[in-house]
Amino acid sequence: MKNKVVTVYNQAQKFAEITKTLIIKGNILRAKKCLAVAEKMMLTGSAETKNAISNVYVYSVSSFMELHNCSIANLFPVSLRKEYLKQINASGV
Repeated sequence: MKNKVVTVYNQAQKFAEITKTLIIKGNILRAKKCLAVAEKMMLTGSAETKNAISNVYVYSVSSFMELHNCSIANLFPVSLRKEYLKQINASGV
């Protein structure tokens, strides 16, 4: 059996999937808690963690929310919202 290497990027993707599942189920309170944890990691994590949260978690969750017409402004904490705005401004959308 191969050893699976679990990187911070894999963990960020799994965390994004959990957050999206909570949003789908209408459990907004728990989704906000996940977003708050991601915010804390964004503020206090290592450079690699911050990069994973920005490039994997924020991108995945915000793309999902846009497709499902969810309000990003109401759910995303300040630093995650800033990362989201950087992404959409960089992409030319």
